[in-house]
Amino acid sequence: MPSKIVEPPNARQREFFLARSRFVAYGGARGGGKSWAVRKKALLMGANYPGIRMLLLRRTFPELKENHILPLQGELKGLATYKEADKAFSFANGSRLKFGYCDSERDVLQYQGQEYDVIFLDEATQFTEYQFNTLTACIRGANPFPKRMYLTCNPGGVGHEWVKRLFIDRDYRGSEKGEDYTFIPARVYDNQALMGQDPGYVAMLENLPEDLRRAWLEGDWNVFAGQFFTEWREETHVCEPFPIPEHWRRYFAMDYGLDMLAGYFIALDEEGRAWVYREVYQPDLIISEAAQAILEAAEGESVESWLAPPDMWNRRQDTGKSVAEIFAEHGISLTRAQNDRVTGWLDMKEWLKPRGEETRWAALTVFRSCKNLIRCIPLLQFDERRPNDVSTQPHEITHAPDAIRYFVAGRPVPAQVPIVRDEDNLPFDDQISDFLQYGG
Repeated sequence: MPSKIVEPPNARQREFFLARSRFVAYGGARGGGKSWAVRKKALLMGANYPGIRMLLLRRTFPELKENHILPLQGELKGLATYKEADKAFSFANGSRLKFGYCDSERDVLQYQGQEYDVIFLDEATQFTEYQFNTLTACIRGANPFPKRMYLTCNPGGVGHEWVKRLFIDRDYRGSEKGEDYTFIPARVYDNQALMGQDPGYVAMLENLPEDLRRAWLEGDWNVFAGQFFTEWREETHVCEPFPIPEHWRRYFAMDYGLDMLAGYFIALDEEGRAWVYREVYQPDLIISEAAQAILEAAEGESVESWLAPPDMWNRRQDTGKSVAEIFAEHGISLTRAQNDRVTGWLDMKEWLKPRGEETRWAALTVFRSCKNLIRCIPLLQFDERRPNDVSTQPHEITHAPDAIRYFVAGRPVPAQVPIVRDEDNLPFDDQISDFLQYGG
């Protein structure tokens, strides 16, 4: 006889079981009962659709074995048999649940050409977007079975950005359609079984430092374990656009490559606060096109300094000219910024450090219109090998923050308070100077 399989799901798990969109993500916080939900959904689909083909993936096989294979050997007893050589459960009705791993990007290639009706991606934020996209191509088949991917996830990990984009921000690109994506948030408080059996786990989550507590207990996707800029708070660092006063000093800082031009216009007020007020964020621009895009965005403004990384002074083999020289030919005289990564990131942390008590503010504030910078700064993670550096992966999110790093490394000078001259009350020395001008 099979073990007890009809265990009552909690409300969030019930939503997960009943969701019918092509991509269903479940989780957000720790302790929400994600692994249980995945195992039960696989069991239910295997029993309900004779002959269905399913794949359950985690990053490493040891994780897969501990979290799913061993529990399922008990839960599927009498319903399916497990073959170690195949790494799969075979149901009596012809359904099949196979297990796999994707520890590196190369590992996903082993699934190319294979067909599955349903794929379970457990701890999806541990997978890259490339792995995710490759696996979606495996969901196909000329049969009446549902074609779906079920994902579980917590904030953090190399896949944080794409999971957050699709399921939290709902920012769709190309052929992506909103109706295909469903996110079901779950927290430990939804998991009454865990709360009853292990109240100490709940207490541990509640007593974590603020950043980890927000990520692990509350499922806040704007903060996560491994996040580099834990200082970032949208309510503190993002503001609505306003007219920049004429006397504020204006700077432009950029990170440029053929894959992306990320450039920012930044104004400094009299107190030394920086306001990032305009964004140029475009891929696939050759040097002359990049220069033209920047000049068009400048709109005739008086820019104090055009900051760029040192590698833009390297000479190119094809022309013998550097990128900086070509920019100069198009009317932009670049200033070489310091490129000490660790020092630059630490400086940037100081600029982002929240200040004040009743009203929180920071030395660097971003206009809401600079959407890519706002998106990328909180996504940066620590480099696993250099603990004081930012990870260069995923590479796409590093361009905008790099540009700001060049700005803070450039030691920008605050604006000067304009002097208003009252001609009727000038100091005596100024009056003499003005009078002497008549003799010129």
